[in-house]
Amino acid sequence: MRQTIRTMGGGLYACPRRCGFGALSILVACGYATSASAQDSGTLSVIGDYIAAFGSLERHEIAALALTLGIIAFAVLTAIMLVRLRREAARLEVTARTEITNLKADLDRATTLLLSEPQVIVTWPADDGEPDILGDTAGVTAAPVARRALSFGAWLSADSARALDHAVEQLRARGEAFAMNLSTPAGRHIEAEGRPIGGRAVLRLKESTGTQRALAELQGAHRQLLSDVEILRALIERLPSPFWVRRPDGQLAWVNDAYARAVEASDKADAVHRQIDLLEQPARLEQARMRAQGEPYLARIPVIVAGARHLLDVLDVPSQNGSAGIGIDATEAETMRTELGRMIEAHRRTLDQLHSAVASFGADHRLTFYNAAYRSLWGLDAGFLDQQPADSAVLDRLRAMRKLPEQADFRAWRTQLYEAYRAIEPKEHWWHLPDGRTLRVVTTPNPEGGVTYVFDDLTERFDLERRHDALLRVQGETLDNLAEGVAVFGSDGRMRLSNPAFMKMWKVSPALLGDRPHIEAVIERCKGLYDDADFWQALRGAITGFERTGIISEHLERSDGSVVNCATVPLPDGATLVTFQDTTDTVNVERALRERNDALEMADELKNDFVHHVSYELRTPLTNIIGFAHLLHDPSTGPLTDKQADYLGYISSSSAALLAIINDILDLASIDAGAMKLDLGPVDIRHTIDAAAEGVQDRLAEKALRLDLRVAPNVGSFVADERRIRQVLFNLLSNAIAFSPASETITLRAERREGALVVSIADRGRGIPAEIVDRVFNRFETHALGSQHRGAGLGLSIVRSFVELHGGSVSLETAEGRGTTVTCVFPLEQTHRRVAAE
Repeated sequence: MRQTIRTMGGGLYACPRRCGFGALSILVACGYATSASAQDSGTLSVIGDYIAAFGSLERHEIAALALTLGIIAFAVLTAIMLVRLRREAARLEVTARTEITNLKADLDRATTLLLSEPQVIVTWPADDGEPDILGDTAGVTAAPVARRALSFGAWLSADSARALDHAVEQLRARGEAFAMNLSTPAGRHIEAEGRPIGGRAVLRLKESTGTQRALAELQGAHRQLLSDVEILRALIERLPSPFWVRRPDGQLAWVNDAYARAVEASDKADAVHRQIDLLEQPARLEQARMRAQGEPYLARIPVIVAGARHLLDVLDVPSQNGSAGIGIDATEAETMRTELGRMIEAHRRTLDQLHSAVASFGADHRLTFYNAAYRSLWGLDAGFLDQQPADSAVLDRLRAMRKLPEQADFRAWRTQLYEAYRAIEPKEHWWHLPDGRTLRVVTTPNPEGGVTYVFDDLTERFDLERRHDALLRVQGETLDNLAEGVAVFGSDGRMRLSNPAFMKMWKVSPALLGDRPHIEAVIERCKGLYDDADFWQALRGAITGFERTGIISEHLERSDGSVVNCATVPLPDGATLVTFQDTTDTVNVERALRERNDALEMADELKNDFVHHVSYELRTPLTNIIGFAHLLHDPSTGPLTDKQADYLGYISSSSAALLAIINDILDLASIDAGAMKLDLGPVDIRHTIDAAAEGVQDRLAEKALRLDLRVAPNVGSFVADERRIRQVLFNLLSNAIAFSPASETITLRAERREGALVVSIADRGRGIPAEIVDRVFNRFETHALGSQHRGAGLGLSIVRSFVELHGGSVSLETAEGRGTTVTCVFPLEQTHRRVAAE
C-alpha cells in the first residue's frame, strides 16, 4: 500500500498536467488529515511516499483514489472534532454547575435581603414579557393577588395612580428612572422607585415610615396647597370682577386681568408696576384705616371702570402679609333692584284694580300683601291688615264675623287649608258663606315660601248661569210653541236647532232633524213643496257663504197652495236663523181687503164724478131759478099777491140754501180732485172776522144771540186766502148759531201764539155726545142734537179741509151740557202756495 501511494506520489509529481488540480486537492486534503492525525515525526515521509505513488496512477484510478481518500479524511476529521467537543462539553458542564450553584446562593441571599423589609419588587424583561413580582404584595399594596398589585388604580388614589402609570410607562419605554411618594385612599404613603437594571425595568414599592412618611405627608400637603392655590388663582384670573392683593405697606402686589381692564392698563404687570388704584382717594383712606384696625372694609361705592361709572360692592380683607380685595359690579343688580321695585309696585297697583280678592302670606304665615278687593270682600279694617296679622288671626276674625263656611270641625278644616304652605301645586276650594255668597278660593304656593290666596265671588255668575239656563228653557218652550217655523244652521251648514212648527210646515221627519242634517239634505227634502232653484241657491249661500251679509226675505207660494214668508238673520256666532211664517190666511184677507179697497176707491171716484157732474148740472137750472125769482121780486115785472110773495120768498131762501150746498160739494170735489188752489195774500184778521160776523147778523137776530168778539189788539195780519178764511169763520159761526139756545152768547177769540194765529169759536149749547165726536168732521155727517138745525153735514168737513190746506189744524172740545169750542190754528207764514193735492 505504501508502495502504491509512493508510486502514485511520484507519478503525480511526474505528470502534474495529467492529474490537474483535482488530484492536488486530494493530496492536500490527505496531507491535512495526515498532519492532523499524525503523532510521530515520520509523517512527512509517508506523505512523500504517497505523492510518489500517486504519480504513477491512471486518471480514473486517481479519481477513485481521491474520492476514497476524501471520505476517509472527512471521517477521521469528524471523529477528532467529536472527541474534542465532548471533552469541552464535559468541562463546561462542570463549570456551569458550579456557577449555577453560586448564582442560586447569591439569589437566595439577595431574596433574603430584599424580603427583610416589607416591599414589592416588580421586574419587566426587555422583550415585553410577563413581569416578575416579588415581595409582600398584600402588606404593601393591600392586593391579595400579586397580579392585582399592577392595577395601581385599585389601591392608589387617582392622582397617584395616574402619576405612577405614566412613570412606569416612561421607564419601560425610555429607561427614565424615577422616585416618588404615593398615597392610598386609606391615607397610607408608599415610596415608589424605578430604574433600568441589566436591560430590565425594575419597580420597587415600599411603605413610607418615620421621617420618610412625615416628608411624604408634607409633600402631599404641599401639593394640595399648590393645587388649591392654582385653582384659586385660575378662578381669580377668570373672575369678571377686579381682584387685587396688597403688601403690608399698602402697595399693589398682584392683580387679575379684570383689574387691569378696569384701570385701563396694558396688562396686569403694567397695573402693578405703575401702582394704578381702582378706588378713589376717600375710599382708599377708609380702606387703609380699616386695615390698620384689622377689620375688613365693605362698602358700595361709585367707581370709574374702563371709563364708565359703575357701582361696586368692594370687599377688602386684611391679613398679616397684606390684604386682598375684590370689587363686584352691583350696577346691574342695583338697576334690577330698582326695576324690580317698580315692577312690584306696578304689580300691586294692578292687583288693586282687580275684582278678584288677592292676599299673600309669607313663609311665617303673616300677611305680606292684600289688594283693595280683599279688604272690600271681607270688610276688614285697613289698620288691622297693615299690622301684617297671621293667617290664623285673619281666619279667627272672619269666623267671629260669621264670614267663613260653617264647619263641624273648624280645626281640621283650617289644618287642611294650611296644607297649601307645604304643597307644590295650586289647589281649588269652594266656600259657601252663611250670607249666601259662593266663593272660589285658589291657594297657590309661592316659590320663596308662603301662600297666595285668590278669592273670586261667583255668586252673581251662578245666578246668571241659573238665569241663563232658565232663559234657555223658556226660549226652548217659546220656540216649540211658536206658530212660525224656526231653524238655526251653523257656519258649517249643519242644522243646530229647529222647532215642531218647522217640521210640520215642511213635513220633515224628526229622525232626519235629529241627525243634524246639512242644509243640502234639508233642501232636498223641502223641494217637493217649493221647487225654486234660485231661492234655494240664495238660501244656501246665506247659510254657508263666506260673506253672509245679505238678508233673505222671500214670499213663497208653495205647490200645496199655501203662502210662506221666509227670512234669514245672521247671528253673532256665525250661525244663521231661518224663519218660515205661514201667511196664507193673511194673504187671503189682504187680497180680499185690497179688492174691497179697489172697489171702494172706484165707488168713491164714481161718487165724486157723480157729485161733480150733478152739481154742475144742478147749478145751471138753479141759477135760472134764482134769477127768475129776483126778476119776479122786481116791481117792474108786476105786482104780486101776498101769498105769491111768500111763496117767492120760500123759493129764494131754498134756492140760496141749495146753492150753498152745491158750492160746498163743488169745493170738496175740487179738494178731492187736487184742483183746489189757495189765493194767498195778506189778510187783515180783524177785518175778515168783522166781515164773517156781518154775514150772520140776521141769524143772530132771529135767536136773540149775542156775538162776543175778543180779538187781541196785536193780532195784525197773516198770509192766507181771505175768501176761504172768511168761509171757515162763517161756517163755524153758522154751526154755533144753529146749536145755541136763544138769548145765549157765542164767543169768538183770535190771538197770536208762537208763530201761529189761533181762532176759537165757543157756544153754550148742549154739547156733542162722546160717541159721535170722532165723526163730526166726516162728510154728510149731521145730527140735530135736539135743535131744529137740518144741514147737509158738510160745514165742519169744509172747515177742516180749508184749515189743513193752509197748513193748520182743527181741534174740538166739547162736553154734554157745557157747549162746544172749535179751535183753528193757522201758521202766520205760508212758505209756498198750497194746493189741495198736498
